[in-house]
Amino acid sequence: MDDPALPDGEHMHALAALRTINAISLTAKRLAEAVERLLPRGLDRPLVVADLACGGGDVTVALADRLASRRDGPLAVRVIGVDMSGRAVDRARSLAARRGCTAAEFVVGDIVADGCPPCDVAVSSLFLHHLDDAGAGRVLSSMAATASCGGAVSDLLRTRAGLALAVLGTTLLSTSRVARIDGPVSVKAARTMAEYRLLLDDAGLAHAGVRRTWPERCVIEWTSTGHGVT
Repeated sequence: MDDPALPDGEHMHALAALRTINAISLTAKRLAEAVERLLPRGLDRPLVVADLACGGGDVTVALADRLASRRDGPLAVRVIGVDMSGRAVDRARSLAARRGCTAAEFVVGDIVADGCPPCDVAVSSLFLHHLDDAGAGRVLSSMAATASCGGAVSDLLRTRAGLALAVLGTTLLSTSRVARIDGPVSVKAARTMAEYRLLLDDAGLAHAGVRRTWPERCVIEWTSTGHGVT
């Protein structure tokens, strides 16, 4: 799915499959809950959330909508989706426009090379498994250093059940050839709970929490003591 040589039609088809999988996996809901736990007190400006490696923007837009209409009261928020794929960003912008979501915006950027942009909270989903430990550690360290309130990450677990679900899910939920290949490959490239713990410790995030979620994913959360972005 990350291959720049992939034809546009196949790329868009795969992103549509990922959108369905993210919705069923409650990715945006879990990230929104994590962001709400990290809300600073007395914020007198929109909360800035950076969604790293946002892909087609479905999670970014859903996250912005959830935060802007939360049950405890609407939240003034800017959710900035960042992805290195220009065509994925174009799709994300079109999705936000169709949904009338003005709280989400999108920029092209290489998170691994350039790091996390200034924000209050940094989030990411289904990205770390694409990186080796060195690259994933750099991304996590950048998120921790830049996001003033903390961060949250949702990603796959490498388990037998996860592999079975990836095969079954991509077969039943999409006709995308790319998604059917990418799903099982992604699970095989993911980490175990113990490996995520070691990765976080090495990235200076020994205080981060890691919990298992359905369907065979984990959510990582940590807090920071910064003063916010301007």
